[in-house]
Amino acid sequence: MDPITPLPTVTPDEAQAALDALGARSVECVLGDFTAVARGKRVHRDDFLALGGCKLPSVIFGLTTTTGEPKGVIGPMLPATYDDMRLVPDLATLRPRPGRAGEATVICEPTGRWHAPHFGREIDASELSPRAALRRVVAAFEAQGLQATVAPELELFLLQRHEHDGQVHLQAPGAHPAAPARERACEAFSLERVSHFEPFFDELFAACEALGIPACGHAHESAYSQYEVNFRPGAPLAQADAVFRFKRLAREIAARHGFLASFAPKPFLNQPGTGMHWHFSVQRTGAEREWPHLFAHEDGRSSDSLAHFIAGLQAHTPAAMAFFAPHDMSYDRITLSDASPSHASWAEELRSVAFRIPGCGPAARRVENRLPGGDANPYLTVAATLGMGLAGLAAAQPPHAGDDEAHRLPRRLADALDALDASAPLRELLGAPLVDAYLGIKRHETAERNACTDPRHQWDLVHLVELA
Repeated sequence: MDPITPLPTVTPDEAQAALDALGARSVECVLGDFTAVARGKRVHRDDFLALGGCKLPSVIFGLTTTTGEPKGVIGPMLPATYDDMRLVPDLATLRPRPGRAGEATVICEPTGRWHAPHFGREIDASELSPRAALRRVVAAFEAQGLQATVAPELELFLLQRHEHDGQVHLQAPGAHPAAPARERACEAFSLERVSHFEPFFDELFAACEALGIPACGHAHESAYSQYEVNFRPGAPLAQADAVFRFKRLAREIAARHGFLASFAPKPFLNQPGTGMHWHFSVQRTGAEREWPHLFAHEDGRSSDSLAHFIAGLQAHTPAAMAFFAPHDMSYDRITLSDASPSHASWAEELRSVAFRIPGCGPAARRVENRLPGGDANPYLTVAATLGMGLAGLAAAQPPHAGDDEAHRLPRRLADALDALDASAPLRELLGAPLVDAYLGIKRHETAERNACTDPRHQWDLVHLVELA
């Protein structure tokens, strides 16, 4: 895979014109790390213009979900002196902050170089950026005369949390702190229950519109206090940005309404978990192409390319599970195949498989990746899926059918991390610095969790309910 191309430096005139158009007096510079929690800082517009963004300590890419600093990452891969990196704004993502007059927000990517003893060379901060990794995969598609269109379906739980006798307990919330009504058992697809939370969803969708997030509908899902939000199709980078921003918005707005919006993968062990399903289609970009859709022929037949794309997904998914299921709790979600696959299987119109081909016309023929949980990093999820599919197109091999042992997915995070560690294709796809830093962070997290006497109640439900 070609090196990551840094974002172009923003000129002061470009930045000033963009801020003037929004009437922004301050700017929130946002960086997505491996956890996909928004990190960064808010700066005055004058400082933003002077720096062409802002600065942030490089340690950000070495922090675990609980802000631990793994010894194998800080020092060997990242400066132990917390050297600064510069956040370069992508002005295409500049938007007004919802409900905050005079404030803007922009997604940034890092740059800045340091010597990393682990790699025996200098690395650039951009090599650790999940967003930059996705841009590199998109560029690889463009080099092949291809482009992808993606659409996510994102599930979340609305929750109230309390502790009793040293254990964390979750339940459905009232629509506001004084509300007398709350869900007692799963009310799948209940419009009445959704209507109780209209003030929350109204505010959430208004904020989505302000940020350009293409959310287009929602419903009560098939688990207790679980909801799904759908997105219109779009370009891969814009869609990953949208999910990154959406998760933050949902958590912030829910907190203002007196409850929690959670993307934790398995809040209730007796209920289905939280999915982040992604639909992928691929188009040819040449103007001479009369039929641009790669996955189907114009007469409706699926193409060989669709089969090859799926075969690429199957070949590398055991390693990619470290991204699709990034926490120990994530594997509770796939223990039972209640629409959460346990094998790298595929089929048409079957929701228990990993890679589903929905029933649709040839122009909309697509693959749904049903493996990622709500806790997955959207940039790494989309980058891995597209990259594995592109490798499958190059190899031109047929996919395997059925749930054979060769395609059984890892049952523990530790096994998925070992598979990622050994995966030369994913190292080539995403870069060794990103993969090794990710491995160090995730192994630190799982060791910390396993040191608890009750890992689910003392780690999962304490941290992941709000941070996954």
